[in-house]
Amino acid sequence: MFSQLSDSLQDIFKDLRGHGTISEANIDSALRQVRLALLEADVDFQVAKKIIAGVKEKALGEAVLRSITPGQQIVKIFHEELTALLGGDAAPLNLDEPRRILLIGLNGAGKTTSAAKLANLLKKQGRECALIACDLQRPAAIDQLATLGKQIDVPVFTPDPSEKNVQRAAAAALAWQANQTRIDIFDTAGRQEIDEALIQELITLKDFLQPQEILLVVDAATGQQAVKVATGFDEAVQITGIILTKLDGDARGGAALSMREVTHRPIKFVGVGEKLDQFEVFVPDRLASRILGMGDIVGLVEKAAEAIDEEEAARMEKKLRTASFDFNDFLAQFKMMRKMGPLENILGMLPGMSNVQGFSVDEKQLKRTEAIVLSMTSEERTRPDILNARRRQRIARGSGSTVTEVNELLRRFDQMRKMMKSTGKMKKMMAQMARMKN
Repeated sequence: MFSQLSDSLQDIFKDLRGHGTISEANIDSALRQVRLALLEADVDFQVAKKIIAGVKEKALGEAVLRSITPGQQIVKIFHEELTALLGGDAAPLNLDEPRRILLIGLNGAGKTTSAAKLANLLKKQGRECALIACDLQRPAAIDQLATLGKQIDVPVFTPDPSEKNVQRAAAAALAWQANQTRIDIFDTAGRQEIDEALIQELITLKDFLQPQEILLVVDAATGQQAVKVATGFDEAVQITGIILTKLDGDARGGAALSMREVTHRPIKFVGVGEKLDQFEVFVPDRLASRILGMGDIVGLVEKAAEAIDEEEAARMEKKLRTASFDFNDFLAQFKMMRKMGPLENILGMLPGMSNVQGFSVDEKQLKRTEAIVLSMTSEERTRPDILNARRRQRIARGSGSTVTEVNELLRRFDQMRKMMKSTGKMKKMMAQMARMKN
């Protein structure tokens, strides 16, 4: 979502770092460009003004101007200001008894899916959860929540189809499978816009349930409209936090940067994809780092730890080291990477990768590659050397690709294996030399 802003900021700061010395004129010029980049990214005007003022005040300090690396110092200052703007530290959920979370928002923001994603995340943390359907306006929402609950193996309370009173539905939910340690996540009705009927319904639920958390679900792609929606809901029911959805989209992203400052409520979670596991705790420092092209190594390691089996990873490492890697291993590695999320998002977490010219991942090409490997027999995947012209033609037909594409994959795979082999020999030689020295 922040690619345009990220590219602009990195270009500005790269130019600033190119100066041997930094003056007030250099800083003013750079910050004017930064201000324009923020406004073009749909950041609220007052928010952009505040962050520029904060950076300028610190950047004009004597310690920065006389530093050996003043350009880098200013990047550090901007990172700190951006992190503070986004809330500083991650904001944890309040899970004190009676452990009730109310999800609210407009239609289309992703409340129902976010409810299931949140339950899935808490379940992975070892928490017991239940999903409660309290959207009596849209029957499809109840069915959707029941389906999602089944997918993640979390119990779902569905009200009687004839029930039209939201407080009675909530009361029935509390009486259902009563459990003091369980976290109940309530999915509520939305509207196309905030109206009196919606607000009264939410106030009724809030007063009855006394939830520890009232989380507003907003679509990050709606820009400054999302900030206005957040302000409106907060004034009506006093939200405790925000869930930003569609942070993986191609919108300008200014809403995310403005949300915390304008509403004074923390962003607690972000949706980064359509799948139920593409949902993350919002960590301001990490997002600031990614926007400035510094990557998010901690986040990448966490994703890898969740997705990759330790024994499988060790087995794969040995295969790579001994150059015995075959297409069966290729498929296994491919599946492990897929578990971590869209590859473009994963590579974007590496420092500097977000600003590589033309940086993108062709998902269609990756699927074609997978189809080619799946069209091979088990023996062919184990022994690629037996893939003669006739076999390659069959694989091309079976995968819907061309023989040229099959040949290109085999060529790249062969190059990779040769590189592994030479790397293995080099390591062996270095080890022998080390032993000789001793």
